[in-house]
Parts: sequence; C-alpha cells; structure tokens
Amino acid sequence: MALDATLRPVYKLRLMATPEHVPMTAGLHDEQIPREIDPETGLPIGPPVADPSPAARPGRIVLEGRWCRLEPLDPVRHGDELYAAATPPDKAARHRYLPDAAPESRAAFQGWLERTAAAADPLAFAVIDLRSGRVEGRQTLMRITPEHRCIEIGNIYWGPAIARTPVSTEANYLFARHVFEDLGYRRHEWKCDALNAPSRAAALRFGFTYEGHFRRAVIIRGRSRDTAWFSMIEEEWPALKAAYEQWLAPDNFDSAGRQRTRLGVLTAAALGRG
Repeated sequence: MALDATLRPVYKLRLMATPEHVPMTAGLHDEQIPREIDPETGLPIGPPVADPSPAARPGRIVLEGRWCRLEPLDPVRHGDELYAAATPPDKAARHRYLPDAAPESRAAFQGWLERTAAAADPLAFAVIDLRSGRVEGRQTLMRITPEHRCIEIGNIYWGPAIARTPVSTEANYLFARHVFEDLGYRRHEWKCDALNAPSRAAALRFGFTYEGHFRRAVIIRGRSRDTAWFSMIEEEWPALKAAYEQWLAPDNFDSAGRQRTRLGVLTAAALGRG
C-alpha cells in the first residue's frame, strides 16, 4: 500500500538518519541509561547482563528486624488484629487509594483474608509491631517477574499505630533488603495513584526514584486512575541500605523517640540528590 504523500518525507528522513543526527528524547534519567555501541549497526544498545539467570521467587518466610516482623499472612492468626488495624474511625480515607475498600464487617473481611492469603502474586505479609506484638498492617510483593528480575512492593496498608513510624520504615527496608540481597532482583518498584500525595512523598523519602506516570492506566473501583511509577535499582541499594540502617539505629532517636536525622535527607544524599 502506498504511503500518503504527506508522510513520505518524514519516512525518508527516518530511514536516512544516523544515530548522531537523532538526539535522545529529552526526559527523565536519559543520562543514566547504560549503553554501548552495537558494532554491527552503530546504534546504542544496552550492555550485556553478566548473569541473566532469573531471580528467585519470594517464599512464605518470616523477615524480622528491630522494630517489626513480617509474617506470611495467615487468616487465623492475623485476622482479628488486622481487622482492628484496618477499621479506625478514618478507615475510608486510609483505604481511598487502595484497590479494596475498607472492610464493612469482620465477616466480610474474612473472605478477603482467605483470598489474599492464598495468592502467590501478590504475596501478602502481615506487619507485626514488635513494641506491642500486634498486627498493625500488611503489604505485598507483587508483579513478581523473575525472568527480568523485577518486583514491586504494593497493596500497602499501615494502620495508625505504625504509619510514619520506624515500624513502617523498617517494614519497607526488610522487603528491599530481601529482594536485592536474598532473591537477586535488579529492580524494586513502588507505584501509586498519581493523586495520592502522601504515597508519592513516602516513595521519595524511602529512596525510590520518580520515573513519571502512566496516564489513564487502570480503572479502580469504577474510577479512572493515573499511576505514578517509582523504582530503586540494584546499583543504588548499597548506599540506600546504609542510609536506612543509619536512620533505624537506636542512637538516631532521642529519649522521646524523635528522630535526629530525617530519612529523606539520608536517602537523598545516598542518591546524590543534594
């Protein structure tokens, strides 16, 4: 089929253009893209991966730190306390950006518990606050893609007892350490509703890098959602790990429990953001 006459010049230019005549599209992180020149075509291409074998799939194991313990979600052991954590007076606002609405009753919550605990992806964990011994939240590893060594933390609900405390920060840290050091992933993702300002701020504080957002990405509970994407990658993890461990150390908190140094300052420095 013949090309429309108005398209022929553009088509011809694209065929004749060489890499040095076509600049990279201006955008986020272009300078960070690893590349080498393909000797056959002269085009920029990604470098070979030293070990292209797949990462391991996460299992139902316990991850424990100084502030919290992550246990594979168990409807019997965790159900009552997780329901209590999920139903504070402001439960609707706390669940507004999650795929599932706040539970209406303990009986209705049981069905959600059983479905969620049985799934392998997302793989759900209960967050236990070691100060009280109670279940105060939950989070999952999801979009698990071992062949590309990419994984996501998602479906996060941290109740009022642990939100914005060392417990939730350590819960995030334990996942990141596990996926990079134990399972061998290269990329760890955080995604959220682009309108969810607290989640976007948390991602940056935790050392995830903003990558843009996907417009009209999904429909959640009958409403359109644009999705903001963030990630951290394996090259960044050693410096981010040191930042987390410095922040989580007991001497970073005074006698009243107030932080001496903010995590966002430490993660920004680890990533060279300032």
